[in-house]
Amino acid sequence: MTQFQTLEATIQSPALKAVFSHWLDARGDRLMPAWRDIDAAAIGKYLPMVWAWRYDFALSTFIGRLAGEEILAVLGKEIRGRPLDQCFPANAAQLVHDRYKAVITGPQIMHTTGHVHMKTGRHGVGERVVLPLSADGVTGDGVLGATEYRLHFGDAKRVGAAIDHHHEKITVYPLV
Repeated sequence: MTQFQTLEATIQSPALKAVFSHWLDARGDRLMPAWRDIDAAAIGKYLPMVWAWRYDFALSTFIGRLAGEEILAVLGKEIRGRPLDQCFPANAAQLVHDRYKAVITGPQIMHTTGHVHMKTGRHGVGERVVLPLSADGVTGDGVLGATEYRLHFGDAKRVGAAIDHHHEKITVYPLV
């Protein structure tokens, strides 16, 4: 079984499997696909849970490209054009940055599962896949991700939710 088959078997969410499958198709014979290779129409029904960041080498940070409505409901703010540290709580921003940076420098794919806590006291589970992007097919310069939150989104939009980034189960799959 290849590492990609292992990852596909590990992903529980059919939506995340579909986004991963599109990433595989988009990369073709390259190590990683470029942002321009990602076809929104191909993953259209999953766009509410899709997000993307580009890496700004001059600023040494990720800049938001896209976040679907389910992602925005949990984050509580728009990410487009904003640095990552302005989009995540202070206690999680560096951790998220370091994980995404490892994805593009590995390069590697990251699969995580963990808890999402609601301010109402309820909680749910989240599953995420983080996929590297590369304009030249070799040097990572961004990430495409999808996160499925198994919780009530009416609550997330109304009262907010918090992702427990510090206690996620993380598995990485090197591309080389």
